[in-house]
Amino acid sequence: MLAALILGLGGTSLYLNRDWFASEDIHVIHTSRPGRNRPQGRGAEASLVNPVIFGINKKLELTSVKVIPVSDLQTNKYPHPVWSLISDSNSVPVSSFPYGLTLRGMRPAIKGARAEPLQPGVNYR
Repeated sequence: MLAALILGLGGTSLYLNRDWFASEDIHVIHTSRPGRNRPQGRGAEASLVNPVIFGINKKLELTSVKVIPVSDLQTNKYPHPVWSLISDSNSVPVSSFPYGLTLRGMRPAIKGARAEPLQPGVNYR
C-alpha cells in the first residue's frame, strides 16, 4: 500500500511539473537599423528598406531559414520564399543573423539563388 502511495505521489508530481521536461520555446525577433555601408559605384543597387537582422533567444544550429511574404501565404498553396537557406550537414550555432547573407554551414535551397530585396510596407513571415 505504501509503495502504491509513493508511486501515485511521484506520478502526480511528474504530471504537475511536466514543463521541466518540455523543450524551451524558440523566440525569433527582428530589428531594422539604418545601414552604414550603402552600396556605391556603378551597378550598385540601393535597397529601399534598412537592413534587417534576426535574433533568436538562444544559440541554435539552424536546419533551414525561409522568409515569405504574408500575402503569398494567404493566397498560394505553395508560397514562393524571397530568401531560403538549408543546411546539408552541420550549421554553425547562431543567435543572430542578417537578412540575405549566407550563414556558415548553410547554402541557398536553390543553387545560385540570392535573397530578393525586401519591399517597404510588405509583411513577411
